[in-house]
Amino acid sequence: MAETLTPGSPAGSFAAAGQLLHDFNREYDEPSPPPAEVAARLTDLVGADQVVVLLARDRATNAPVGVAVLRVQPSIFTPASEAYLAELYVVPDRRGQGYGRELITEALELAREQGADYAFLVTSEEDGLAQRLYEAAGFRRTEGEGGPLMLAYERDL
Repeated sequence: MAETLTPGSPAGSFAAAGQLLHDFNREYDEPSPPPAEVAARLTDLVGADQVVVLLARDRATNAPVGVAVLRVQPSIFTPASEAYLAELYVVPDRRGQGYGRELITEALELAREQGADYAFLVTSEEDGLAQRLYEAAGFRRTEGEGGPLMLAYERDL
C-alpha cells in the first residue's frame, strides 16, 4: 500500500518525494527546481491541504520507488469534486512491477473519499507504458480517437 504523506510524516518522506519528482522531470528533459525545493513545496502544499502526496516503497528494501500527486477541487458543473492526478512517477527499473498500479489505485480511492466523482490526467503521446497503466485503471482517452485532438498550452506569468 502506498504511504500517504501528512504534516506528521518524517521529513525524509518529503525529501524522497521531492527527489522522485525532480528525477521525473529530468528523465523527460523538463526543468525542475532542486529536490530540496520540491520537497519543501510539497510539505507546504500537504500542510495546507492543497494536494495529496503518495509514496510507493520497494517491498523488500523500503526504498522509495514511486510518487503520485493528486489535487481534489470543487467541480464547476456538479456538487461533487473532481480529481486531477497531477504527477505519477515510478523509477525506470521498477516499472511494470505494480507500483504504478498501487499509486493510481490509492490516489483514486482517496479522491473518492474526498468527494470526487470524476478524475482526469494528462500524459504524453509517446508514453505508451503510462497510457496502458491509465487505461488498465479505467481511464479512457477522450480525444484523438473519435473526438477532437486536444492541445495543451502553457505560458509563464
